[in-house]
Amino acid sequence: MALRTFKIGGVHPPECKIAEHAAIEELGIPKRAIFPLGQSLGAPSVPIVKKGDMVKVGQLIAKGEAFISSNIHSSVSGKVFAVDDYLDASGYRKPSIIIDVEGDEWEEGIDRSPNLKRDFSLSKEEILNKIKEAGIVGMGGAAFPTHVKLTVPAGKKAECLIINAVECEPYLTADHRLMLEKGEEMLVGVSIIMRALEVSRAIIGIENNKKDAIQHLSESAKKFQGIKIMALKVKYPQGAEKQLVKAAINREIPSGKLPLEVGAVVTNAGTSLAVYEAVQKNKPLIDRIVTLTGKSVAKPSNFLVRNGSPVFMLIEAAGGLPEDTGKIISGGPMMGKAVTSTDIPVTKGTSGILLMTQKESKRVPVQNCIRCAKCTTACPMGLEPYYLAILSTNENYESLEKEGVMDCIECGSCHFTCPSGRPLLDTIRVGKNQVGKIIRNRNVR
Repeated sequence: MALRTFKIGGVHPPECKIAEHAAIEELGIPKRAIFPLGQSLGAPSVPIVKKGDMVKVGQLIAKGEAFISSNIHSSVSGKVFAVDDYLDASGYRKPSIIIDVEGDEWEEGIDRSPNLKRDFSLSKEEILNKIKEAGIVGMGGAAFPTHVKLTVPAGKKAECLIINAVECEPYLTADHRLMLEKGEEMLVGVSIIMRALEVSRAIIGIENNKKDAIQHLSESAKKFQGIKIMALKVKYPQGAEKQLVKAAINREIPSGKLPLEVGAVVTNAGTSLAVYEAVQKNKPLIDRIVTLTGKSVAKPSNFLVRNGSPVFMLIEAAGGLPEDTGKIISGGPMMGKAVTSTDIPVTKGTSGILLMTQKESKRVPVQNCIRCAKCTTACPMGLEPYYLAILSTNENYESLEKEGVMDCIECGSCHFTCPSGRPLLDTIRVGKNQVGKIIRNRNVR
């Protein structure tokens, strides 16, 4: 039987899953932790602590007061050093809470035992409130507040929950290890989300290069009602939301719409584990699994990292910064972004840190477009990247909008496949940002 996948576009970059056999290791506690206030899509959180305050692990330190925002909790205990601007992954200084660590004192009521807690009796509303209070966001990278995603608007109905366990980005293996080592906890989390959505069916989509995870979860899922494990074809970007929905239930999400438009809600494997810990263990989102990897890394690893820990801690734990490092990427090589400092903190959306060699990170010389149309063939959204790039360069934003630039998922397939080395994604992204501003201003009026 042929494996399912999306139909339009896609590429096959080298997988480089060199950390897939590295068991999850708990990273140590940082000496100083940094918590940017903008850790989720939407409005930044509002600090509720000030300089000199003492905090514990799991204590609320910033509230998500806007509709689309999320709470932030301390992952360490100690004294608030400052509420001030600090360098983030984008290279800009952003409002942050800075805590100097003293000991490791936890808030009462957080269950830190490894025991699986399977049974739950909370109502839909109680589950959503627990998720909101715990500050859970999508942990695949987008960091959309989970309580908002799971709140189905009036007039809409969810029919199916889809769990994104694809992890199609080259190098990243955090979700793979999570499924192998925390599979049952994740499945309980899936069941909890199903109750919150009032659906009886869930599909966990996993690319077929993770056969051990597919087998393990398939056995474990027999104990759970309504959860199906679906092996998917290895093709990038299989883990993109629209492509995953197409592969899993053969429904196409209309332009500008969300999966709920076709009866689906999509969440990440890591998010499912975080939901389990919030609902069953009363544990807010204070840590996550992060892959630290690269071809020259001495010890490619998957670390359980407390939020706010500086990136250099992960690098040191994996054997140090290789001499031939050319670029440090937050995320994977296709959609991740280069960082300017190893002092930046791990946040809710940090899935991996990739240390690329100088050879890998060096871009080929840009040449003229040869009109080969490889970028168009590769685009999973059916767009014409070469044309969008021209329109963006010429600042023709009206035509850019008409040609569907807002449908671009920024997967980088066009750039990857271009034989002329043209920076298609970079150019399109600039234009997309401008078109987005124009649309927002138009809507305000």
